[in-house]
Amino acid sequence: MEERTVNPVTGVYPATPDYVHALELRGSERLLFVSGTMGLDGGGQAAETLEAQLDLVWSNIRRILAEAGMTTDNIMRVTSYLRDAGYAEKNQQARLTALGRRRVPTTAIVVETLTPDWLVEIEVIAAA
Repeated sequence: MEERTVNPVTGVYPATPDYVHALELRGSERLLFVSGTMGLDGGGQAAETLEAQLDLVWSNIRRILAEAGMTTDNIMRVTSYLRDAGYAEKNQQARLTALGRRRVPTTAIVVETLTPDWLVEIEVIAAA
């Protein structure tokens, strides 16, 4: 699988250090579409704080990826659904920690979640 970051330098606003405009893939054999994943523990209970939920979200994503024989290195796209715009910075930091040096297209959207104690939900697309 070949990847190419697409970040035009003219005619569009510049990409920031934590973000890319697009990621082109060639030769991918498998795609994995991960549903919105919440910060719930194994019993389905939401963690009490945003930080704890973000830790659980990324732990849950890593587990789902592992089941498909993938890691966070296979993530090609991240969409975050935040209950409050004030969560953006902590969400960004959790994503950067989870992905390490990897930068992928990402979007964060402020929404009303289905349950008030769900503070964040993240979906990813992965490829191998």
